[in-house]
Amino acid sequence: MSTRDAKSWILIRDELLRRVRERVWEPGALIPGEVELAEEFGCARTTVNRALRDLADAGLVHRRRRAGTRVAVNPPHKATLTIPIIREEVEARGGTYHHALQQRGTRPLPAHLGGVFPLPDGAEVLHTVTLHYEDGRPYIHEERYINLANAPDLADQDFARISANEWLVQNAPYTGGDMSFFALPADAALADAFDTSLGTALFAAERSTWNDQGPITLVRMTYAPGFRMRTSI
Repeated sequence: MSTRDAKSWILIRDELLRRVRERVWEPGALIPGEVELAEEFGCARTTVNRALRDLADAGLVHRRRRAGTRVAVNPPHKATLTIPIIREEVEARGGTYHHALQQRGTRPLPAHLGGVFPLPDGAEVLHTVTLHYEDGRPYIHEERYINLANAPDLADQDFARISANEWLVQNAPYTGGDMSFFALPADAALADAFDTSLGTALFAAERSTWNDQGPITLVRMTYAPGFRMRTSI
């Protein structure tokens, strides 16, 4: 998928979402079909299909083959997550924060990440590895890929004073994102970062964000052994 394709389906998804939220289409209403919407937006039917799948995954519409797509009568209430600035998170607990930039450089996006971070073939990204500390102890190992075409000002940032996490939250607004949580065994780099044994189970979160211009960043945050995630609902 090209950056243009990613932009197109996100824009269409956002417009369809607006119509649902503002009740342009009432709950239970049958919405126009993919062909009709594709003609309205001047795009391929597959682009409309991708936008509708996203709304269906969120429980906002129900899709039935040969019966069309209807607005959900009782859409689920979903919890939302705000991307935290790690420094503020640590300091809010009364801790002392600092970070160490371990790697920084431009490179082609690894091929195996193309499915979760859609960029044109051969596109270069800024790759960084940062270790965040709380009270002098490693807290989060962050590996990040940034689409410089969508955040050109980052090319001049050295991240010595402010981390990529903090800079992006403050300067790169996003309109959507995907996030997954999982456990992974510590490889040599993570075992060294956290001074733990190879294979130690670690909590990790992987997140991609985008805006109307396309993908912004893909990041994996791996937390120190013993980390427990807490949130409120």
